[in-house]
Amino acid sequence: MGRKPNDSEPSRWASLIILLLGLVSCSLVYMFMSVVLRPNNNSESEFVAMVQADGNDVLEGEEQSGGCCRGIENLELWGAAVKWGSDFKFNSSKECCKACKAMCTGNDGPCLCDTWVFCGNREACGPKFGECWLKKQKDTLVPDRQGAGNTVSWTSGLIFGKGEGIVGLETEYGTLHIKLLPDCAPHSVAYILELLGLRHCAGCQFYRAESRGEIWDSEGNHIKGASFGPPFALIQGTLEPQGTTFKKIPTEVCPTIRRGSVAWVGPGPEFFISLANHEEWKSAYTVFGSVLPEDMGIAEKIAQLPTKSDVWNNINVSVLEKPVPLWFRRMKTSHGDLNANNNAGSD
Repeated sequence: MGRKPNDSEPSRWASLIILLLGLVSCSLVYMFMSVVLRPNNNSESEFVAMVQADGNDVLEGEEQSGGCCRGIENLELWGAAVKWGSDFKFNSSKECCKACKAMCTGNDGPCLCDTWVFCGNREACGPKFGECWLKKQKDTLVPDRQGAGNTVSWTSGLIFGKGEGIVGLETEYGTLHIKLLPDCAPHSVAYILELLGLRHCAGCQFYRAESRGEIWDSEGNHIKGASFGPPFALIQGTLEPQGTTFKKIPTEVCPTIRRGSVAWVGPGPEFFISLANHEEWKSAYTVFGSVLPEDMGIAEKIAQLPTKSDVWNNINVSVLEKPVPLWFRRMKTSHGDLNANNNAGSD
């Protein structure tokens, strides 16, 4: 996966970089060893992000062994209580999350619980330690926040049931309906909900498009004996509106990239939608959503638009001759849920 070069970087540094190539090589070796010894230490470079993939098996294992159950620390979400935490306690936030999920199976109507709030810091929580509040939002796409910041001792998470948590990614070629995954990528989804609230995304666009070529079939499966690209079967862009300051997204659950996966490149704001199953990428990218299968034709259409060749960090890529603007919008009607195991690699 290539990251779009920073066009504003002065070219006069090129010669200095060449002269210092040996020093940079030594630095990369040091970075590699640092990541191996400290796999939870996030780095800004794409190189380190790829190295970290080898340490993300735990994240993928978490997802495969019963579903993701992640929340955001130092955040207290509000809402009507369906279980009072004073009488409902657990030893971990994951148990609290699972209790909410048990009330949102989709088998007996709408979710009775879509929000969980847990107090897990024994010192900060005091007698409230272990309290698990299960709540119901008036609007899951605009969750009610009671407080956030280091002074807040609660951890909170959202649960999207069947037909919920689906947003529209608008383009001139059609709307890509995306099922968000807050239980696997809560920080990522929180950012998408912020974009949804802006009602505009000036500067957000797709700028790279590469088809499946003769490497992957129409279902996204790799054709035996073929290379792994280029083309790399994806459309890539940015989700950073003009006039805003983007805060890097922490590494979250990184499952195997499947056809339809929506994932960050590193810590964002660059992202991509995969047109194929990329087992060869292992667990390199945080996946925060999945395009509904019936909309993948729109992504395929964008991938067929006119492009020009470019090279990013020694990777041959295809850049759109005319970038495709995009923006998020709310969906007025519910859509059928999709099988996240098959399309997003998560529950």
